[in-house]
Amino acid sequence: MALLEIKNLVKAFGGLKAVNDITFHVEEGEIFGLIGPNGSGKTTTFNCINNYYPITSGDVLFKGKSIKGLKTHKVCHLGIGRTFQVVKPLARMTVLENVTASAFCRVNTIREAQNEALELLEFTNLTGEKDKQAKSLPIGGRKRLEIARALATKPELLLLDETAAGLNPSELDEAIELIRKIRDNGITILIIEHIMKVIMTISDRIHAINFGQTIASGTPEEVANNKAVIEAYLGGEYVKD
Repeated sequence: MALLEIKNLVKAFGGLKAVNDITFHVEEGEIFGLIGPNGSGKTTTFNCINNYYPITSGDVLFKGKSIKGLKTHKVCHLGIGRTFQVVKPLARMTVLENVTASAFCRVNTIREAQNEALELLEFTNLTGEKDKQAKSLPIGGRKRLEIARALATKPELLLLDETAAGLNPSELDEAIELIRKIRDNGITILIIEHIMKVIMTISDRIHAINFGQTIASGTPEEVANNKAVIEAYLGGEYVKD
C-alpha cells in the first residue's frame, strides 16, 4: 500500500481546471518529484492534498484512507507537513520562537517545544541564528527555517514546495544534502522543484504535469528524455524525432 495516493484529482476554479484528472502515488521512504512549467498545477495539487483548496472531484488517500474534506490542521495531525513556495515566517519572532510555535502541534509544554525546536535548528544548521528575528535571515536561512517549522509537526510525509528557489550554488548543494538527511530520518518526501540539478539528483521517481494534466511519469532519466516534457520546458523545436 502506497503512503500517499492521488486518484483522478480535479480542482476547478469556475470553468478553469487547474488540476485535471491527475493520478500518482508516493511510496513510503522515497523522494518523489512533481515537476512542470509555471502555472501547470503543481502547488494547486499540494493545496488539494492538505485541503487548503477543497477538491472538485477525485480523492486523496493517506495510508489507505481518504483525507478528502478533512480540515487542514487535521491533515497535519495525521502526519502530512508542508512548506510553502513563498516563505512567511513569524517575522517579529526569533528563529527559535518560530520553530517552538510549530512544535506545539505535537507537545504540550514550553520546555518540550523548545527542546524539539533546538534539535531541529541543529538539524537544519540554524543553531547560530536562533536568537535572531526571522525577518533578518537571508533567503537561504528562511528556506531552512521553513523546513524546520514543518519538521516540528513531526510529519511522516513532507511536501516541499520549491525549497531550492533563490539559492546560490553552494546553498543548492546544502539543500540537496538536507533533503536527503530528512529522508534518511524516515520521512517520505514529495517535492516540487524547478531546478533540474536538484530534482534530477534526489528524486527516486518523477511525475510531470502541464496545463493541469499528466504528461510523463517514471525515473528521472525517463522523464528527462520524454518528448512531452522537453516540449513543455523548452519548446517543440528542441524535440528530436
